[in-house]
Amino acid sequence: MSEEVAAKRLKISPPLIGTHNGHFHADEALAVYLLRLLPTYTPSSLLRTRDPALLSTCHTVVDVGGEYSPPTNRYDHHQRTFNTTFPNHSTKLSSAGLVYMHFGKPIIASRTSLPEDSPEVDLLYEKLYTEFVEALDANDNGISAYDPADTVNLKKRFHDGGVTLGSLVNDLNHEWNDDPLHEQPPGHGNGTSLVKGSGPEQAQADEDARFLKASSLMGTTFLRKLSYYHLAWLPARTLVQTAYKDRFSNDPSGAIMVLDGGGVPWKDHLYTFEAEDADAPKVLYVLYPEGPNEGAKWRVQCVSMTQNSFESRKPLKEEWRGVRDSELSGKSGIDGCVFVHASGFIGGNLTKVGAMNMAKGSMLS
Repeated sequence: MSEEVAAKRLKISPPLIGTHNGHFHADEALAVYLLRLLPTYTPSSLLRTRDPALLSTCHTVVDVGGEYSPPTNRYDHHQRTFNTTFPNHSTKLSSAGLVYMHFGKPIIASRTSLPEDSPEVDLLYEKLYTEFVEALDANDNGISAYDPADTVNLKKRFHDGGVTLGSLVNDLNHEWNDDPLHEQPPGHGNGTSLVKGSGPEQAQADEDARFLKASSLMGTTFLRKLSYYHLAWLPARTLVQTAYKDRFSNDPSGAIMVLDGGGVPWKDHLYTFEAEDADAPKVLYVLYPEGPNEGAKWRVQCVSMTQNSFESRKPLKEEWRGVRDSELSGKSGIDGCVFVHASGFIGGNLTKVGAMNMAKGSMLS
């Protein structure tokens, strides 16, 4: 075959993706899946190897090769000189973060049918990195979520199992005492066993199959996150923004925000708008109906001190806590009371007016 014919075939063939073989991690598992979400890479084959000569035949290489060069489609992060981070973040990128940084916007645009240069894509791009990809970058680079100086005397109250996406991907690798060239006893290992004496090629094929399971796990999780942020989180932002601006009509203090729709994910957006409006009074209570039906009961929920805190800025009145129904209405002097949680972080009333009165009564206590 002439060099000219070979070059033409290379141009029309799907671009070959390369990554390393052996033990795999969550970052390259996601990186490969993300690439295949793009039309250019959808039909691409995957080559898992550490052989530089074979990797040189690949159009795009992730997590191996010792080179970060977007013009030549090389996305490794293991070299000593590598210190690239996502815009406005300080966590060093892994192969997942590198691929996401370069291809995240077109991926989001293609999956949501939003214009790639739209503000909505910008919001989703930042949100998905912050809430999903960054943790993978940190885990692969051995970066703790906490400053070590702040955790010297920190002790867990209980064992939480440490179940993460990274650990689930790790579980898909061969066990340390598996012999991939020989048949395993029933129930041994975490994947399909090989036929006895199948040889190195079949062993590599088995390992590649395990990797593809890991890639699917990471990729489908990413797509679920994208779907949530696109179809639920993003529309909620507009509703919360309107409610936040209108809150002074509920009470001159601005401490009570009302959402007319039930189930709106408001917390994340509220803290964002408050951070952007730092000098404004903080919201203490959020009111919302329990459901979409007319006549639905209403909830009054206290806002936490911070987004990840269980401590309320201003709990519902202490004497109401743990009390229900007519007894609660009698104690509070407010008709239609349903309950107040024992910790005082949330309560319920039959009507919006009643829920508002519970918020105002607690605010003044």
